This record gives sequence, C-alpha cells and structure tokens, in this order.
Amino acid sequence: MESAHRTGPVHYRTAAVGGGNVFYREAGPDNGPVVLLLHGFPSSSRMFRDLIPRLADAYHLIAPDYPAFGHSAVPDRPASGYTFDHLAGAVDGLLGQLGIGKFAIYVMDFGAAVGFRLALRHPERLSAIIVQNAPLYPWQPRAWWATLGRYWADGSAAHRQAARSYLDLDGLRGQYLSGVQDPSRIDPDNWVIDKALIDRPGVDEIMLDLLYDIRNQVPVFTAMQQFLRERRPPTLVATGANDQIFSEQAVRQILTDHPGAEYHALQTGHFALEDKAAEIAALMRDFLARTVPRASPLERPAPRGPRRPGATAGSHRVPAGEWRP
Repeated sequence: MESAHRTGPVHYRTAAVGGGNVFYREAGPDNGPVVLLLHGFPSSSRMFRDLIPRLADAYHLIAPDYPAFGHSAVPDRPASGYTFDHLAGAVDGLLGQLGIGKFAIYVMDFGAAVGFRLALRHPERLSAIIVQNAPLYPWQPRAWWATLGRYWADGSAAHRQAARSYLDLDGLRGQYLSGVQDPSRIDPDNWVIDKALIDRPGVDEIMLDLLYDIRNQVPVFTAMQQFLRERRPPTLVATGANDQIFSEQAVRQILTDHPGAEYHALQTGHFALEDKAAEIAALMRDFLARTVPRASPLERPAPRGPRRPGATAGSHRVPAGEWRP
C-alpha cells in the first residue's frame, strides 16, 4: 500500500519579493528535480497538501501563494488593477530568490496563466508540464461563465458587482463539489478557509480584477499552443472529467497541438486533488521518473540573496522593484 507520507517535513516559508512577502510550501531533497506547484482560484498552496507528501522523497517541491492569496501579503492595488502579469512576476522573483534553475510546472486554473508565462519567459529552464483542470483554448462564456462574460464585455460597475457571486460562500462551495462522485470526501474547510482569506481587506477587489483580466489571456494561450507544437515538452494531463469550469472536451484539445502529451481524464470535478491526490501522484511519479531523471540534479544558479536553510519560517529578499503591482 502506498504511504501518503514518504519522507521528511513540509516547510512553511516566506520570501520578500519586490516589497511584499510571498508565502510558499517547500519539501523534498535540495538536490532533487524541482516541481513548481501553481494553484488555482480561489485556493492557495493549501490545495497541494495531500500531493506534496506523496512526491517529496524524490522531488523538490515548491508551492507558492500568489500575492493576495493564501498567506502571502496583500500589496496595494494599483489604479490599473491586478493582473496575471503581476502574479507571474512574483513567482518568477521567488524562483530567482531561491536559486531555481530548471523546473517542471504543475498548473491548475489560475496557475496556467502564471505557469505558461514562466514557460514562455524561460523555455530553456522548463523540464516538464503537468496540467490539471487548466485553460489553454478559448471557450464561450456560458453556464458557469455567463456572469463573467457580461463583465468582460463592458467592465461596468454593475457587472463587476454581479461577479461578486463568484466570491460568495455558495459559489466557492460549488467549485469544490460540482462533478465529484462522493461529496463526503471533500473537506468543507476548503471553502470556509478560502472565504476567510478573500474577506481580508481589499482582497475581494483584487479577485475581481483578476477575474476581469481572464479576458486578456488569449495571446498567452496562443503563444503556449505554438510552444507545445514546436518544442513538444514532456507533458502530463490529469484533469477532472466532470469539471463544469474547464470541460474535459476543452482540456483534451491539447492533444491537437501536442499529440505526445500523456492524457488522463479522472472521474472527479474541478479541484481534482481533493479526492484524486493518490491517483494523480502515482501518474506524476511514473511520468517524472521517465522524463525528469532523479539521478541528475537539475542546475541551480546561485541564489540572489541570503537564505536560512532548515528554518520553518524563513525570510529572504529580492531586490526592491523586481516586482510590484
């Protein structure tokens, strides 16, 4: 029987990136291949709590909270609003601070807009891609997306106000439970914690900014499609087949641009790790063992700043101005 706890502890750390603290979970051997775990909306690195222990014997896992998510700081909101460029800049700064060279990315939901930017910025450093319930192809703003579609169309105050329904407790709960075969397996702490963090001062406006910025992601996704066609990086897809947000049919389109991608549709919903962590971990272990050899520690440049290895709550700095919303 697989043990959910294969190795040592998870560390909970922060790094000062461009004037704001970015929280991240870190586990695994220092010289192991790096896997960067990028969470979705409205969650945080907490969504990887069941996955990390299943991989940390062999891989160096880093799971950040984006600014204004989870335990990361909430930087001042600029007049132009928050964007995915801001989130990607913060994660890029964290990688530089930690001295990370090559890395694999695990992208889910918002994590795709962040991770695909990193892949396009640093293609020579990307070792593999794992996709779980994440966008890459255009879709019509219908059903779950209908309210956002109206918001994207005109950006009006009325439609921005209507989009607050995505931040309500019922809306958050629905993201976790829709499409799940056995809802009793889903921890209700998920939406309670997400809601508490969204209710921090100013965070609701940042979330509405990011929901609005989704409309601007087509150029990034188009560039990523071309990247997949031309470079064919090792790619694993493990997605919830019953997801109402990113349908399995839409996610499967990745095979048109990257026929060699390994594709698995799991009988679950949007937050597939909540009830399929063991299955996804097994797929990842097999995939990474074949594509990212454990025997060859991946290159890491020298960290940009001081680090306190082994601390459960470190404090590291990136030069001011590298990232600021």
